[in-house]
Amino acid sequence: MNRFSYERADTIAGAVSAASQTPSAWFIAGGTNLVDLLKANVVRPERLIGLSRLPLDTIEETKEGGLRIGALVTNADTAYHPQVERRYPLLAQAILAGASAQLRNMATTGGNLLQRTRCYYFYDPGTPCNKREPGSGCGARDGINRIHAILGTSDQCIATHPSDMCVALAALAATVHITGPRGERTLAFADFHRLPGDTPERDSNLEPGELITAVELPPQGFASHCTYLKVRDRQSYAFALVSVAAALDLDGGTIREARVALGGVAHKPWRVPSAEALLQGKPATPENFQPVADALLQDARGFGHNTFKIELARRTIVRALSRAAGLEHSP
Repeated sequence: MNRFSYERADTIAGAVSAASQTPSAWFIAGGTNLVDLLKANVVRPERLIGLSRLPLDTIEETKEGGLRIGALVTNADTAYHPQVERRYPLLAQAILAGASAQLRNMATTGGNLLQRTRCYYFYDPGTPCNKREPGSGCGARDGINRIHAILGTSDQCIATHPSDMCVALAALAATVHITGPRGERTLAFADFHRLPGDTPERDSNLEPGELITAVELPPQGFASHCTYLKVRDRQSYAFALVSVAAALDLDGGTIREARVALGGVAHKPWRVPSAEALLQGKPATPENFQPVADALLQDARGFGHNTFKIELARRTIVRALSRAAGLEHSP
């Protein structure tokens, strides 16, 4: 671990100003991922800016009828908030499927969005990794890649995004609120994370010095028909091989609107609105869910150890939509 300075910001403007003055500055809140990266010498900041004093730890209703979740609200407080449990159970399920109770008590909304990949090669400074060290190569492409991406990959990187919470936020079409040196702005959740392309070292479309201040949920929470289905190597405290956030708006047995987001398969939560549109106006049946799964996976590519994920994802999508429709119940 290298030497760095540490200070606590008292205001949002102060935090943004401090980060803007030092190119290698990092914000720190719960620190559940960043401290691991510091210990592994994967990131080497000159300056850490603590955010614990900022007024970003509340969940409030919006004028539009949605919810605004502050960037410093812990994952546990979000998952067990009465409004989230009642109106956005998909989000609560996804959060509770991730990490451990201890980690959820520390991890924050903003930090969850900025989690780095759990690619083995990213965490091992002794191996090539374009995400950790641009231009050094990708050890995963021809290495052990069982947990890696099958969609949206590039020649530079096949890492996956690790968050469960973000998969649900993608399905719910959340909005990210940001404050930076140029003022405030919002990003649609679909535009927040990036595919690796030629710049895998960049996980998001945040600009230097920008701070996430909140995540906003729209009024539609798909509370009656939704599920988060996570397939992993063990039942608790493991990252997803494949996960599916499925949500349906039903009129009787007919689908008015469908949302399907995938986790564990790409550099960002994976959602294809044109595939979801295949279900509009159709009966909610497994037979109608299968073409959606095929459309979501049509461009999938395996790299050897992870090729099994393609069929695993197809089956998980159909099962998740069946559970969301009430055709199959969780064990």
